[in-house]
Amino acid sequence: MSITALDGKRFAEMVIQGANHLAANAKMVDALNVFPVPDGDTGTNMNLSMTSGAKEVKNNVQEHIGKVGVALSKGLLMGARGNSGVILSQLFRGFSKAVETKSKISAKDFALALEAGVETAYKAVMKPVEGTILTVAKDSAKKGVQAAQNSTDIIAVMEEVLKEAKASLKRTPDLLPVLKEVGVVDSGGQGLVFVYEGFLAVLKGEELPESPIASSMDEMVSAEHHRSVQSHMNTEDIEFGYCTEFMVRFEQDKTAKHPFDEGVFRNDLSRLGDSLLVIADEDVVKVHIHSEQPGEVLSYGQRYGNLINMKIENMRQQHSNIVGESHPALVSERPVPSKELQEYGIVTVSMGAGIADLFKSIGAHAVIEGGQTMNPSTEDIVKAVKQVNAKKVFILPNNKNIIMAAEQAADVTEEEIYVIPSKTVPQGLSALLAFNPSTDVAANETAMKDALQHVKTGQITFAVRDTQIDGLEIEKDDFMGIAEGKIIVKNKDKAKVAEDLLTKMIEEDSEILTIIYGEDVTAEEVKNLAQFVQEQYEDVEIEIHNGQQPLYSFIFSIE
Repeated sequence: MSITALDGKRFAEMVIQGANHLAANAKMVDALNVFPVPDGDTGTNMNLSMTSGAKEVKNNVQEHIGKVGVALSKGLLMGARGNSGVILSQLFRGFSKAVETKSKISAKDFALALEAGVETAYKAVMKPVEGTILTVAKDSAKKGVQAAQNSTDIIAVMEEVLKEAKASLKRTPDLLPVLKEVGVVDSGGQGLVFVYEGFLAVLKGEELPESPIASSMDEMVSAEHHRSVQSHMNTEDIEFGYCTEFMVRFEQDKTAKHPFDEGVFRNDLSRLGDSLLVIADEDVVKVHIHSEQPGEVLSYGQRYGNLINMKIENMRQQHSNIVGESHPALVSERPVPSKELQEYGIVTVSMGAGIADLFKSIGAHAVIEGGQTMNPSTEDIVKAVKQVNAKKVFILPNNKNIIMAAEQAADVTEEEIYVIPSKTVPQGLSALLAFNPSTDVAANETAMKDALQHVKTGQITFAVRDTQIDGLEIEKDDFMGIAEGKIIVKNKDKAKVAEDLLTKMIEEDSEILTIIYGEDVTAEEVKNLAQFVQEQYEDVEIEIHNGQQPLYSFIFSIE
């Protein structure tokens, strides 16, 4: 069998199968993220981005491949989440641009379109890094062009593209030392390989093997049945949004203070959610619960021992994906004084109701709920920009993985948008404080970008797996102290990690320490940490805020 011309209908099938295969393996891609922090979301971002593209294609299936390509590009553009999702959207934006006038394409056209996609993606990234999805796309496209010189069969060309994509993926650790140190290949590159596997399966008329990670009971249920059941409810009707699973390995010193009683344990947790399942033996207790405050659930479990085998999933996001909707990020608005068009607007991104309130209290007009594990899409950001009703809008992403989506939003809206590349919540707060509505755009942009350089960020979170990185041997469930994006301390004791991190970050000229504590932190822990700082650094002024953020116990801002 050979295919010498590719039309829109077959290409649509390729896109849909590529999206399905990526979705089936999204968790595997997530697991490849280098940092062992609980925000490994490359697979999630690529999946949601590709799903958005496939949805648009489903609504525009036709013979003309150029028009199908336009639909794919549009869907990917607006659904792009995170750096990986934006790069994926740019790869197929370039591809679609190359074929938009054609009703059918040859093997050579197909290969050249893949290469055009690579060129577009590289241009979209300010500082391209080799050993990533970009490299895998580049190497495989180049191989495809070579194959098309010797064959008119699109199947043969796609086989070579996929073969080289897999080979390039294996080489990524040789290009990025951190991948070799951790012992993984690039997660974005792996996601692209899954998409290409879906493409080839359609061309060859073959079935793809079931995802090796589809082992839980929910995943074994047929997708169509699952979608049918889920479609009978609305995403906003989900009262408890986080499916939380974990085990507690009992520790004698903790159970001495808090004797474990399964009935009491179950009753206490029942107040924090529904769908509760508790199974205990002499050594461990296993918990499944749907809760709105997973951090509070985990914190309660820690009273009895060490947390192991943790998994938290956003069910609202999952539900929207299953029923084929794009899950809109929750936007918290600050009342605008008038319905008239305002001169300036501020859109920012954060996780945690307390952090959102903090941003609004110092001038943000709209706060998109997002960040770790929940990167907002380009469309989410565009909607927030529209809501603020302003001539000029500043966007504060507060996460390095959201900056590209924000910049893409700026390209597709009529509003005058300025992206301030804040990578952390402290940077975002510092930039917002530097904003002056009485000065012009250029002055504000300069002042806000300068403000990013005058604040240091520290974070405390937990490890989701064993790894070795930057010379540190990290075990699953260790608490980790991260300074300016680098893990520098770790310990089983959260308080010890917080103290060690601050000791390394606070310097002689440090004046202000802002402590933003998360939903898993107790009042006593905050009090003890503040006392430590006061005793060790009496000249440092301390500000404390309840950020209510998940996953990150503490966020420190040092100025």
